[in-house]
Amino acid sequence: MEQEIGLIGFGEAGATFAMAGDWIDAARVYDIQTDAGATRDAMLARCARAGVRAVPTLADAVAPVPFILSLVTADQALVVAQAAAAHIAPGALYCDLNSVAPQTKQAAARAIEAAGGHYVDVAVMAPVDPARLNVPLLVSGAHADAARAGLARLGFTNIRVVGEAVGRASAIKMIRSVMVKGLEALTAECMLAADAAGVLDEVIGSLDASEKPRPWDIRADYNLDRMMVHGLRRAAEMEEVVKTLDGLGTGSAMTRGTVERQQAIGTLGLKTPPEGLGAKIDSIIQAKAEQTGKADAA
Repeated sequence: MEQEIGLIGFGEAGATFAMAGDWIDAARVYDIQTDAGATRDAMLARCARAGVRAVPTLADAVAPVPFILSLVTADQALVVAQAAAAHIAPGALYCDLNSVAPQTKQAAARAIEAAGGHYVDVAVMAPVDPARLNVPLLVSGAHADAARAGLARLGFTNIRVVGEAVGRASAIKMIRSVMVKGLEALTAECMLAADAAGVLDEVIGSLDASEKPRPWDIRADYNLDRMMVHGLRRAAEMEEVVKTLDGLGTGSAMTRGTVERQQAIGTLGLKTPPEGLGAKIDSIIQAKAEQTGKADAA
């Protein structure tokens, strides 16, 4: 590949992508671990084993190149974008693949765009290993089409543009994580308690018997219906679940959140939910607004 690539971050994602593509020789790699004496030698050795060119400063990775990938830890995403803005070439594409909130991406975009660069919000929608360059990518921003073409040249095969607004791709990822990561946390809370109580097999068997695969829109419609009609009763039941878990000593953080959410929707008094997921969401929003208005008036 003739065009050089700036790669910021050589952790799991950065290393996986670079080594899976045919652009490894074109990459100028900078990782913050090369700045610290305690980690410099190990990171340089890692780059050497991978056959990538490690550069000593962020400026060396950003200034000379027209296409940049940022793959750092979430807490460094905005810091790196702001630092990169001081060196980015006019018109260079800055693809931010970090898992951060839309607001963080928007703040990063303001820094890059003010410096003359072109910022693109990229959401990585699955683990990078084993998918590697086949990992699903969502792309948004004014320069999303150009970024999609550039990413395709790097060998990425599963790219979808989801809009012109920076933050849209990340919003999809972040909100999806409420369910995906939440289910993981609930799984841990449930299984640890079941094991501690000596009823693991029975709990799993009961879940298997009750679970019926359904599309998520239908499942969400049903779940909201139950909460609107029975939220207060379910909150009371879940308070007892909290007691159960606390008695076992396995933790109840997720279940306490469930109590709060069930209680909040149950207190809206929506005992006759409308048909359809969208209508249910609208009715919840309206009822909450009315509830807030009454509280403010009081």
